[in-house]
Order: sequence, then C-alpha cells, then structure tokens
Amino acid sequence: MDGREEVVCEAARSGDSTKVKNLVSGGTDVTYFDQQGFTPLMHAAKHGHADVVKTLLEAGAPWNALTPSNLSAGDFAMDAGHQEAFDLLLNAGIQAELVLGTIARSENKNNVSDVDYLEDRVTFSEDKIMDSSSKAVMMAWEKPLMEAHAKAVCSAGGHILNIGFGMGLVDTAIQQYSPATHTIIEAHPEVYNRMLRTGWGEKENVKIIFGKWQDVLSQLDSYDGIFFDTYGEYYEDLRKFHQELPSLLKPGGIYSFFNGLSLWRGFWWGNRYGGNLTARDKTDALRDSDDDGNKVNLPYWIPHPRTGIYYPKGSERVMEDVPDGASVFIRTHWLRSDEGVDKPAPHDVYVPICAGT
Repeated sequence: MDGREEVVCEAARSGDSTKVKNLVSGGTDVTYFDQQGFTPLMHAAKHGHADVVKTLLEAGAPWNALTPSNLSAGDFAMDAGHQEAFDLLLNAGIQAELVLGTIARSENKNNVSDVDYLEDRVTFSEDKIMDSSSKAVMMAWEKPLMEAHAKAVCSAGGHILNIGFGMGLVDTAIQQYSPATHTIIEAHPEVYNRMLRTGWGEKENVKIIFGKWQDVLSQLDSYDGIFFDTYGEYYEDLRKFHQELPSLLKPGGIYSFFNGLSLWRGFWWGNRYGGNLTARDKTDALRDSDDDGNKVNLPYWIPHPRTGIYYPKGSERVMEDVPDGASVFIRTHWLRSDEGVDKPAPHDVYVPICAGT
C-alpha cells in the first residue's frame, strides 16, 4: 500500500469522479478497507455519488463487502435515500447472484460442492427440522407466517398446490380451508416418509408427489392457489419456477412464496426482488437461537401491530412512517428520505395482494 488507497477513499467520499477514474486506471486497489472499515465504494454510496459508484463497480469493487458493523454499500445508499447509487448497486448484485447461482448449480451437478440437501440427513423435533450441519430447515416460529400464506392462496378456494412440505405448517393451515384438492410436492426422502407415517397420504383431498418440482412438472395441473417454499435451492431455481407460473396458475389465481433465500440484510433482499429503499418485507435482523438455546441462522419475523407487515424482531425502526395497514396495499415498498416515508396514493391502498416474504 502506497497511500493511493486512502486517496481514492477520500475522492470517493467527496465525489471527485475524475480523480477516482485516474486512480483506478493507475491500478489503485478498489477492495481496500480504510481505518473505519469502509471501502471506496461504501464512501461513494453513503454520499450518493452515483458516477463514482459506477466507476468503482466497473473496476471490480465488491458490491457485497461488509463493514465491521455488517453494513454494505447498498445499505448505506438505501438508508440515505440515494436512489441512483442504490439502483447501480442493486443491479450489480442481481447480476452477480444470477451468475453465482448458475455456477453453484453446475458444481452441484458435477459433485464438486457440498453434499446436496436432498442427500443430507435431517432430524425432526417438535419445533424444528435441522440438517446435518445444525442449520434450521424450518422452525415452529414460522407458523403465523405460514398461516398467512395459506389464507392468501386459499382465498378463492378450489385447487391448491404447495411446493415443499417441511414441518407441514402451511399444509396444515391449507387443510383448514377445505380445498377441493391439495397437491403437495416434497423432494426430501426423509420428509416424504414422515408425511406418510403421519397420515398425509390418507387424506381424501391430498395428493402427494415425491420428487423435485423440476422433475414432476408433467404431473401437475393448473391451480387456484400456489405456495412455494423449498430449501437448498438457488435464486436461479426460484426464477425458473416463476417462469412456469403462467401454465400452473389459473387466471385470477393467487401465488405466494417464502423467500428463504434472501439472507437477512434489507439491501440483499432488494437484490432478489427489487424495491425502493424501504421494502415491505425487509429482513435485516437475525434470531440467534431457538427456544432451547440452539444456534440457528434465520430471520425472526413477527407481525407489526400497526402495519400488519412481518418484520425482523428488534428492527422496529424499519416500520417508522410506513402507512397503517400496509400489508394489504398494492405497493410493496416506500421511499425513505430526510422528510420521512412517502405517502401512498389512493390507488396504492387496500387491495388484497400476495407477495413474496
């Protein structure tokens, strides 16, 4: 290090685009962290210098680098309301995640990555399913959220499809609405066998299809409601399932999905599904352990009493100024600026919807 890294941080902070370009073309390290734990990209994003953000991204600056406080450049742009800088970072993240997802799937097919989830052993208890690495596949605290999904996809009655049984939380809730038919796709052999042992195969309106959804599409019909919640897949898988929806979902049908892929950061949620700075399902807090004290690594969502939105416990600040009853609005995000959160227009409100969480 010869001091140029500190210079590029200062130039990024002040928005001196010409100096940043000159330093970058001269080989200055754009991955450098200064004494604050900030990269040049973080400085540019925090102060809304979109042209500098673009230059640094093109030079290979890591969009997903984190400060000691676990904040990314996208978080800084989002919190400060710098929309243009945020969009640049969002697009960089989307492109990177799609590429990495495709690579990861290819490596799995060639057996050069970790053991696939479907070949992994899972353990069941009353309140959770854990994989062999002690990571939570599903936990009982998700029940209220699963019940909300079930209510949404069953609101029109008729024929319901669920992809991913897990603990059976959403399927138990779906049964309460007595659908005409209830089709369940489950790919994990141990989960599937447990379904059979607990009587799911004997329910009159239930059809269980064993296998990955990608392999059983030919066995599916069209449905009035669809819920999607798989484990051990990639963003590319979710995108491909969305491409199948036009042939699976009846006109006027309702689709909902649990976005377990979105990590726990608000900006990284945006990488998956877009949004304007304050997303309706922002997830930037972790629940560190379950009720027995076992370590887990999943967002702990609870319903907000005023807005009705599920949000991470301990992050009440993300609900500040979000309109009352926002969980049923058409709009799924709100722009936050120095003046607060923008107000909904009349056509934004009180229309039942179903969105990914």
